[in-house]
Amino acid sequence: MGLVLDTSALVALERAGASLPDALGPLADEEVAIPAIVVAELLAGVRLAADPRRAAQRRAKIDAVLALAPVVDFSAEVAEVWADLFAALERRGNRIPANDLAVAATALFLGFTLLVGPQDEEHFRRVEGITVETLRI
Repeated sequence: MGLVLDTSALVALERAGASLPDALGPLADEEVAIPAIVVAELLAGVRLAADPRRAAQRRAKIDAVLALAPVVDFSAEVAEVWADLFAALERRGNRIPANDLAVAATALFLGFTLLVGPQDEEHFRRVEGITVETLRI
């Protein structure tokens, strides 16, 4: 198995001052991957930081996570899964945000569990076939 990390989980870790390996607890032995769109969302947080010091802190935390987990590109294969999910959700009237759909497609493509932040991200649970785990910190 493995874990795909959602932005909500990584932001929660940053806010709690927790490290990824410590926060994973019993899941620490799982393979971990980060969708490219999650990296983009995190980098947007760097760009939007109120001051250069905060931006540098955020960037350092991103770099630390990226040293632990590979980034999964939004490849043609992931795009196929995205399109299938989009069509299935659209038919049921259950759209989810496009970036989160890319995260879900990445998790399904890899066959990994999706790790979300402690506030949960209930819309991921509308995606058939996905296993969602909520980070506990």
